[in-house]
Amino acid sequence: MGEIKHRILFVNSEIFPYLPESPMSLIGRQLPQGIQERHKETRSFMPRFGCINERKNQLHEVIRLSGMNIIISDVDRPLIIKVASIPSARMQVYFIDNEDYFKRKQIYSDADGKFFEDNDERAIFYARGVLETVKKLRWAPDIIHCNGWISHLVPVFLKRAYKDDPIFSSCKVVLSLYNDGQDMVFHPDFRSKVSLGALKDTDLPFLEKADMTGLAKTAIQYADGVILGSGGIDESLVRMCRAAQIPVMEFDARAMENGEYIDRYNAFYDSL
Repeated sequence: MGEIKHRILFVNSEIFPYLPESPMSLIGRQLPQGIQERHKETRSFMPRFGCINERKNQLHEVIRLSGMNIIISDVDRPLIIKVASIPSARMQVYFIDNEDYFKRKQIYSDADGKFFEDNDERAIFYARGVLETVKKLRWAPDIIHCNGWISHLVPVFLKRAYKDDPIFSSCKVVLSLYNDGQDMVFHPDFRSKVSLGALKDTDLPFLEKADMTGLAKTAIQYADGVILGSGGIDESLVRMCRAAQIPVMEFDARAMENGEYIDRYNAFYDSL
C-alpha cells in the first residue's frame, strides 16, 4: 500500500441530479460523498451543459475564479466558473462554462443524434478549465479521478503541459473507462488543437486517428491507474491497460449495485 491520499479531485462528465440518473451520473454523485465520508477532502467538477436548470439547482458564478480566457485554435474563449451545493451531501460542485461550448440544450449530440462537430474543442476547454481553476483555488490534489470521455485530456495536459506546476507536482491520475460513445469520431484536426506549449503532436500518437478509441488510448498513456467502470469496454483498450503495467481495477457489477465499490475505489487511490 502507498501512503494515504487525502485530496481527491473528481473530473466528471455527469453528476446526478444536474443530469438525468444514469450509472455514470450516480457515480458522479455518490462517489465523492462516499470518499468524503471516509475522511478525505474532495472537489468535484462537471461541464455546465445548457440543459441544467440554473435557477432550480441554484448555480451561481464565482467571480474570483472566472474571467480567464482559454485559447483554442487561436480564438480566446472566456472561462466562466459556477458553483452549486448538494446540501444533503455537504458537497459543492464546480461547473465549467462557456457560452459557445455549453449553452446548447443537448449534451454531446444534436436533436437528430449527430455528434457535435466541436466536441473536440469542448473536451480541450473542459480539461484546461478544470486545471486552471484548481490552480486558482490553490488546492493541490493527491489524486485526479477522470470519469467520462470529456475528461480524457486531463491526464495528458497534467503530465505534459502542467508538469512543472507545483500544484500538480505529486498528483496521480486515475482513469475510469466506460463503454460510452465508442463509435464517435472527432474533428480531423483534434490532435493539432490539443498541442499546447511543451505538449507536441509527438506526445499524442493515438490522436492521429481522431476517434473515441484514440482519445481513450491517449488518456491511458498518461494515467497512473485505470478503473474499468463498466462492462463492454473495447478490448483493445483493456489490452493496452494491461500492457502499460499500471494498476487496473476490474469491473465488479455487484459492487457497483450495492455500493461496495466506494471502499474499493478508496483503497485503489491509496495504493498509487
